[in-house]
Amino acid sequence: MNAIVSARGLRKAYKNKVALDSTDFDIGPGKIIGLIGPNGAGKTTALKAVLGLIPFDGELKVLGRDPRTERDELMNDVCFIADVAVLPRWIRVSEAIEFVAGVHPRFDRAKCERFLANTQLKPNLRVREMSKGMIVQLHLALVMAIDAKLLVLDEPTLGLDILYRKQFYQRLLEDYFDEQKTIVITTHQVEEIEHILTDVMFIRDGKIVLDATMESLGERYIEVMLNADRVDEARAMKPIDERALPFGKTVMMFDGVPLNQLAAFGETRIPGLADLFVATMKGTYA
Repeated sequence: MNAIVSARGLRKAYKNKVALDSTDFDIGPGKIIGLIGPNGAGKTTALKAVLGLIPFDGELKVLGRDPRTERDELMNDVCFIADVAVLPRWIRVSEAIEFVAGVHPRFDRAKCERFLANTQLKPNLRVREMSKGMIVQLHLALVMAIDAKLLVLDEPTLGLDILYRKQFYQRLLEDYFDEQKTIVITTHQVEEIEHILTDVMFIRDGKIVLDATMESLGERYIEVMLNADRVDEARAMKPIDERALPFGKTVMMFDGVPLNQLAAFGETRIPGLADLFVATMKGTYA
């Protein structure tokens, strides 16, 4: 399987900070990847490197091309939605469609118009007259009508209410994604994308500290809810994280400990992605 994105020793240093610290990763085709990390961890820098927007050190191939020297060719197969809308405020819906149709060889005007038919976006409506939710809808319609192999989303629903966020990801899954496409998403709303991801990468201090399929996470990590009288016994099994709950309960998270051993201590469950993220970012575990 040829990687859509392959990085080896990827490094980017700014004046006072190393944003990417000689990190390695691969992203395969037909995947929906969540690139998740705290502010300043290197998420956006990694995406900018993939998109050829910044210089960097190390090796990086995107769809077999070097973003530093082959960006024009690369962008025929890549689409990008950022957290800040870049559509000019004066442009009308019809003009935005006309522009993208003129510059992108893989744009399907009819497909775009079908997406827009289910919204309140009319051809003569200008961007300055739209809510942020409507602008995101226009962005999504323009992007989903391009037959790109890689879609990069950097906090695409930032500032939207929960209804728009859910609609955004549902339409992305139903109307855009297929086994020939790859999507990379960064977001702070981890719980909202958990159900659509095939894989996840946690990034901390410029390094990938967890790179796994969602399926493997459910097999590897287990949480146990314990009464106070079992805490010391369970702690001897070296949990990777623990947190206190009301009424004297404690929740511990374990990595690679067999379920049958943990079930004797109390109620078990597969941890949510947000809880696993918090445990990883505490720095006690990677």
